[in-house]
Amino acid sequence: MTKESSLNPEQIDYFGITNPSTLSAATKRALKWTRLENDWYVQFEEHDLQGDLAFEEGVVRRDPSAIIWENGKYYVWYSKSVGPSQGFAGDVEQDKVWPWDRCDIWFATSEDGWHWEEQGVAVTRGEKGAYDDRSVFTCEIMKHNGRFYLCYQTVQSPYTVRVQNQIGMSWADSPDGPWVKSAEPILSPAQNGIWRGDEDNRFLVERRGDFDSHKVHDPCILHYRDKFYLYYKGEQMGEEINFGGRMIRHGVAISDHPLGPYEKSSFNPISNSGHEVCVWPFGGGIVSLITTDGPERNTIQWAPDGINFEIMAHIRSAPHAIGLNRSIDSHKSPVACLSWGLTHKYYSDDYQFIRRFSAKHVSHHTAKGETAV
Repeated sequence: MTKESSLNPEQIDYFGITNPSTLSAATKRALKWTRLENDWYVQFEEHDLQGDLAFEEGVVRRDPSAIIWENGKYYVWYSKSVGPSQGFAGDVEQDKVWPWDRCDIWFATSEDGWHWEEQGVAVTRGEKGAYDDRSVFTCEIMKHNGRFYLCYQTVQSPYTVRVQNQIGMSWADSPDGPWVKSAEPILSPAQNGIWRGDEDNRFLVERRGDFDSHKVHDPCILHYRDKFYLYYKGEQMGEEINFGGRMIRHGVAISDHPLGPYEKSSFNPISNSGHEVCVWPFGGGIVSLITTDGPERNTIQWAPDGINFEIMAHIRSAPHAIGLNRSIDSHKSPVACLSWGLTHKYYSDDYQFIRRFSAKHVSHHTAKGETAV
């Protein structure tokens, strides 16, 4: 691509190339781009909600699940806790370490998606000694064959720096419950990393292990190709900062049944970046919104097989912890299901609350008073 003869007039004009015989590294990269269409590009806005999900002093409501439409109203589930966080400097047996510590999963309903009424707790922490006795949080909902499935993160006490997170599951025949909880986790971290010494320090390792050797987070189950794909975020022992920020990656585990057993894909990790999992079906494959961490953050990616993702668009930014509106037909367009949904906002380091987001497909840049052609 450094030779004038390899460029056609359309490329020269489109990329604004001054001299085809001397191309910068940036121009060479641009000429390798294979997708320049704008069907995947969106811009987001956020809005305050009314009712019980508006900010409440002293209360944490965060990490909304997807929204579903049942019984003539919308349903959403979320993490809820109370009181400030002390971090790891306090008494981890007595204090609250993070806003998502000492959480239960609650749910709310709405007829219009703006005014929400809290309905109560859906899934509580387990009894002392159980794998979920410390916190259950960051949930996702799936409906399949008339049954409802909630997957979520779990932590067992004590909440130390090196504590592992797992993924649990509850199910019900109604979105109002009651919920039956799995006796064991449905997914756990890889067990092939080795800590160095006994100090409670997650950066001291003899061997890092797989990308998910420390924690499995942010689960989302989709029914896809007659199987169940459990997408999740992995955190590695001894995680470092690289040129893209935190080394956060996603994986997938697959099962023939919603309750498992789930087998991790041999292709894991399936992303180079990301944070909260946000995935939806489109075009026979799976779309993934990658946010927050890593060199490919703020991209929309698509995999024709649900595993091998390619970047389809770079976006400015996206809301935190998106809860998609699953009542929207995601097959209408690549970004149809981003029309509106829920997110959370940090009021402070201690307290978060739930808001609504909206997104629109953008194909032209226009100034005030201009009309796009």
